Amino acid sequence: LLAPLYGGLSVAELLALLAGQPALGRDLVQATHRELGVTTTWEQTVHDGFVASVVPAAVATNPEVPNLSLTPSQLSGTRRKNGELEVVFAPSTQTYDGRFANNVWLQETPDFLTKVTWDNYVCMAPSDMEQLGLQTYLGQESPASLVTLSVGDRTLELPAVPLPGQKPGSVSVALGYGRGANGERVGRAACLSDDDGNPVPVGRNAYPMTRMSGSAVSYVTAGELTATGGTYPIGITQTHLTDMDRHSVVKEVDLKTFLTADKEVYNHPHELAVHEDVNGDGVVDARDKKSVLEFDLWNEHAVEAVGHRWGMSIDLNSCIGCGACITACNSENNIPVVGKDEVRRSREMHWMRIDRYYSSDMTKERAQEEGLGKIGMYLDMEVPSEKPSVVFMPVMCQHCNHAPCETVCPVAATTHSNEGLNQMTYNRCIGTRYCANNCPYKVRRFNWFNYVTEKFGEVNPAWDEVGRMVLNPDVTVRSRGVIEKCSMCVQRIQAGKIAAKKDGSPVKDGDIQTACSSGCPTSAITFGDLNDEGSLVRQLATSDRAYHMLEEVGVQPNVNYLVKVRNTEEAAHGHHA
Repeated sequence: LLAPLYGGLSVAELLALLAGQPALGRDLVQATHRELGVTTTWEQTVHDGFVASVVPAAVATNPEVPNLSLTPSQLSGTRRKNGELEVVFAPSTQTYDGRFANNVWLQETPDFLTKVTWDNYVCMAPSDMEQLGLQTYLGQESPASLVTLSVGDRTLELPAVPLPGQKPGSVSVALGYGRGANGERVGRAACLSDDDGNPVPVGRNAYPMTRMSGSAVSYVTAGELTATGGTYPIGITQTHLTDMDRHSVVKEVDLKTFLTADKEVYNHPHELAVHEDVNGDGVVDARDKKSVLEFDLWNEHAVEAVGHRWGMSIDLNSCIGCGACITACNSENNIPVVGKDEVRRSREMHWMRIDRYYSSDMTKERAQEEGLGKIGMYLDMEVPSEKPSVVFMPVMCQHCNHAPCETVCPVAATTHSNEGLNQMTYNRCIGTRYCANNCPYKVRRFNWFNYVTEKFGEVNPAWDEVGRMVLNPDVTVRSRGVIEKCSMCVQRIQAGKIAAKKDGSPVKDGDIQTACSSGCPTSAITFGDLNDEGSLVRQLATSDRAYHMLEEVGVQPNVNYLVKVRNTEEAAHGHHA
């Protein structure tokens, strides 16, 4: 039903033209439909999107095209021997084998473990990097160290990135980068331009390193690595590696404790010491505590009143850190891509992030047993375990019922709705950023530039007339100088309410989904009405596993998390609550 851009041809029309039988794409597809001899009408087939009675013929694979899966034959006989370095090549978690290199949303999606964007690199064990004198802390003022990787007679210069859990004596490199290095015509995102207009490929092409002799391809091989002494700027979105034993951020419990113990053991509510004899022992001391829910700086919102109260429940057991929710959110809410240079300045615009925390061997209990001081304890807590476990934590605006951002805005640009949403009025915001300073979750983003302009044309597809077709017409495109954040997809909420009103029925649980909850492949994010006692999100929010991140701050979020339960003898982070 849509006219092709610039009078272009579809793939079917182009093939028909090359075959000397030019025809319209619609006619070609209808002819195929008739040849199938199906009983359904053309209109019904278009409505359904498929023909259920037709079994597609098996397609023979091309043996010349390398398979990116690691087969036993490719693994055997290629591992390191006599102390040689083991080199593993694998598809990128963002661009796969390079076919998605021109997708700027994926280029700016952080790797689920390293949190690096816009590059490929050599992943190394931190201990190996320390031995070579390489930079192990990466940030805006700490560029990555450059290394030269040699496999046979081929060499490749790449930045080195520490990866806790990487086996010492081995390194890994992502494929799918470096397109356009040899004059290959690629999209503007896969190969950017420098200040002089010269093409600069994103990352380096590691494919030549996998082809050693003839047509044989090996993704696990032996090699050598040396430090060059140079540095390379990395766009990284998370520089802290562990949660530093902060129980109010991540709560974990082992399976045995979860099955046998009460909630008070592994999900105890936070308490504050008070100067009164609460426990009745006749002494006022640190043992006298009250729940944080008994302290408040804000007036109560009628959160349990008649009406909706939208919220989320996030299961830490289910989240695998893939980042599908980030991409779904970017697409739905017209979130701009800012490019590597801005990411390096911590100016990425993602409305939600996935915090990745490695386990650490140091805990408060262990420090007390060893008589370690606080400074030494906290320094050791920043160091991940040699063989760490990992937890992924999606973080977006928590839509607090007692939101500290709302109380400091001088122009009331951020307000609270009667349905529990923390709202932004963009044309009222004057960019003081007081709200971002006051947010304990650091989920607000400031527009430093107008990103839909030619200045960001290479990385932001929405800057020109054609690129603007990617924008969602239901969501405002923000301009320079305003704060933006997760709206809990209020446009979807309103559309769902309107649809229910037309049907003359109440909004049913599950009818409205945010972009992140609908895009999550593991159903880790559950969205719904917390005031609906029969809703799934209400059941999860009132379960024994539910807790609020940074509960001691007392902001009472509408987003809750479910305690991570590990099938181990002891929780990975060394604590139960």
